[in-house]
Amino acid sequence: MDASTRSSEKLRQAVDGFWETYPPLWRMIQAHIRLVAVEQFNITVEQFHILRHIRRGRDSVSALAEAKNISRPAISQSVDLLVTRGFIVRTVNPQDRRHVKLDLTADGNALMDAIFGDTRQWMMKTFSLLSADEIEALTCSMESLKKIL
Repeated sequence: MDASTRSSEKLRQAVDGFWETYPPLWRMIQAHIRLVAVEQFNITVEQFHILRHIRRGRDSVSALAEAKNISRPAISQSVDLLVTRGFIVRTVNPQDRRHVKLDLTADGNALMDAIFGDTRQWMMKTFSLLSADEIEALTCSMESLKKIL
């Protein structure tokens, strides 16, 4: 077997390993976030994702609708509820009253910190089953994946 064939085979094995590992891991993480958001903090997964998008800089109903690929009215209903619950605040731009900026309130940020903190602790507990060498290899592979993303 020549070097090119070996390299191609290793790449195929890496891709196969990715599909066997990352989708199930991501489903586990999503299930945990769902559990924490819904059961501990009484918000829906959809509301969690809206808060997450706002936290990452999507600051209007239009931007949220585009990011989630759903209608503005569908997003508006969820935003209205999150405003009512005190997790989001709307601010009208004085220069352009058509643009209403969305921001997380202190309670909204605290909620997100709690959900992400709980999930981080759960992941640390899960990953603690790995050896130090395995954790190092996992960290290196994450750095490699970040390069191509």
